[in-house]
Amino acid sequence: MIEGSPRIRVWDLPLRLFHWLLVAAIAVAFLSAEEDSALNQWHVVAGWLAGILIVFRLAWGFVGGEHSRFSDFIRPSRIGEHLKSLRHGHPESSIGHNPLGAVAVIVLLGLTGLVVATGAFGGEAAEEAHELIGWTLLAMVGVHILAVIVMSVFEGENLARAMVVGTKARVRHPAAHDARRPGAAGLLFALVVLGAAIYGVLSYDPQAFTLRTAEAFEHRAGATHALSPETRRDED
Repeated sequence: MIEGSPRIRVWDLPLRLFHWLLVAAIAVAFLSAEEDSALNQWHVVAGWLAGILIVFRLAWGFVGGEHSRFSDFIRPSRIGEHLKSLRHGHPESSIGHNPLGAVAVIVLLGLTGLVVATGAFGGEAAEEAHELIGWTLLAMVGVHILAVIVMSVFEGENLARAMVVGTKARVRHPAAHDARRPGAAGLLFALVVLGAAIYGVLSYDPQAFTLRTAEAFEHRAGATHALSPETRRDED
């Protein structure tokens, strides 16, 4: 940002795109989960998109912009102090993820990954686990939304808006500086990882981005698991 600007650059564009695309993918996945849902044919597509986004986020956590990196916000030693400030009603404003927000990021990424894995690779045997983890993810999303609202009130700053525009008010963070941007090499690496993830998904499921019922995918997955590697290669 321009020196003296009332806004501080915090969240880079790839992170913001990841965040809102994942929100959309999870929402569509839940709304399309039932067989009688009008969106049922989008369930598999939404699941694969969520999986690909998780792979990208893992890479971006090492090569992304300053506040996108795991090293910037995963600091367990800060959780106790943060909880203490919350109890006193005077939480310190965080320019990036606060300590509890960092925990939420890891939990949500992990749960989303498990939902995708059990749905894509678990077959009928993992159907109950897929549903249970899915509902757990939904509950955590609810907690996360509530926490964002509460912290927005506490900090006097619209945190959801910050994740849209990528900036926060300088007056709330007078000692902060604009976040370091991701490097060209890091962006290239993340794009390669993203491409590899898409290639891997299409290799496993050539119809990954074709609209079809979740039941049709389950039948294909069950048949695929039942085939030997040699037979699968012949059919492909």
